[in-house]
Amino acid sequence: MVGPLSGPRVVIGVDSSTQSTKALAVDLDTGAVLGQGRAAHTVSSGPGRESDPEQWWRALGEAVARTGWADRAAAVSVAGQQHGLVTLDRAGRPVRPALLWNDIRSAPQAVELTAAYGAQEIARRTGSVPTAAFTAAKWAWLRAHEPAAAERTAAVRLPHDFLTERLTGEPVTDRGDASGTGWWTPAGYDAGILDRIGLDMSLLPTVLEPGVRAGFVRTDGPLRAGMPVATGTGDNMAAAIGLGLGPAPAADRAPAQPVLSLGTSGTVYAVTAGRPQDTTGTVCGFAHALYGWLPLACTLNCTLAVDRIAALLGRDREAVEAGGSAVVLPYLDGERTPDLPDASGLIHGLRHDTTPGQLLQAAYDGAAHALLTALGEVLRAGGVDDDPRRPLLLIGGGARGRAWPRTVQRLSGRPVQVPRAQELVALGTAAQAAALLTGESADAVARRWRTTEGPLFEALDRDVDTVERIADTLRRAGALQRSVTSG
Repeated sequence: MVGPLSGPRVVIGVDSSTQSTKALAVDLDTGAVLGQGRAAHTVSSGPGRESDPEQWWRALGEAVARTGWADRAAAVSVAGQQHGLVTLDRAGRPVRPALLWNDIRSAPQAVELTAAYGAQEIARRTGSVPTAAFTAAKWAWLRAHEPAAAERTAAVRLPHDFLTERLTGEPVTDRGDASGTGWWTPAGYDAGILDRIGLDMSLLPTVLEPGVRAGFVRTDGPLRAGMPVATGTGDNMAAAIGLGLGPAPAADRAPAQPVLSLGTSGTVYAVTAGRPQDTTGTVCGFAHALYGWLPLACTLNCTLAVDRIAALLGRDREAVEAGGSAVVLPYLDGERTPDLPDASGLIHGLRHDTTPGQLLQAAYDGAAHALLTALGEVLRAGGVDDDPRRPLLLIGGGARGRAWPRTVQRLSGRPVQVPRAQELVALGTAAQAAALLTGESADAVARRWRTTEGPLFEALDRDVDTVERIADTLRRAGALQRSVTSG
């Protein structure tokens, strides 16, 4: 029972992302969005990518207030950007700005951690070979470069942990977000890895079982006091829930539903019963927020990188033109997939007759190619088969335009479906909140809300020439991309 609140049964889902916080007030019974709010974040520029966690807290308050349901909703849940390192002092205040997932200064620490165990062993233990994005590498960087800040740290949190704890006072997390730290295993935190990076396990939150309540909103929070709070999770896990994707039985090797997300970062993932352990580092062996697994590949450069190239060309982001021989590798922030943290953007194959529109299309192609190349690895890592006749679910801000879906159609050779539902991360957390009240699983709530419905674009003939041209450029540019910062 929800209690004495009158009117529709409403839950709030929150998405605290890299650039902003979004909140949705959702009718628990129908899935209709009754209110929404948004508040921007500030991210540092320069060699690192940092944000003040206190602004996330202020943005959460602003966003939920703008839904119009902060004092009437029945439950809430929060998702956050993955991997970020939040360090708190004994009073629960940030020691320093949070290190974000796309801060690549910790790349040497990721290499050192992998070398200490070997790729096979660390993938066996944690499901992933750590990259600069992983929280373990970020903590090792902090200890190496800012030892005084590390010494003052009394608690280590992920972004969604920080916000959930601010709401409830409870130091908790979930298996999905914890699986992106580099120190979580299916049996719990890995004491050996924590010792290796110099992190005391007592500084970490408790990992809750899927579907349980994290606590209740405190009296000093931006929402109605006493409101139940679900565990929340990482943004990619929440989006999977928002699409109604839940783990299949272990014996089921049916083709998985692949998802390609186009946002600040690009991701491709599928929900699987098999636990991924990719030793190449391409696929992250994340846990699903419920049960099962969420093998995922992530690129640092997606919509923002392509938009930047459009701005440099003085063109609207949709003003692409077919043809030409140019290849653009839009690795403006280094790259994670392929693992080239020191890379920069590269343009190859320019001719006198290359047009700005063709160059912009080549930027789309370069960004999409990295994700589509990783798709097969994601499915193999999860132990499931692919069916190229099954549509790719295309989500994220880029899916709302026409250039991105057309590019993915052309380079994949498969149908593409674009769900009408927007803000799937916030919808996923809203489904988590609803599940607290109905007893359903969160993915079942989202399926009841029919969140994947949307236009289906039929398959196009695969543009093999462009795919091979990009692959050849990558092979030949490898040495250059690995030596950009040397000398």
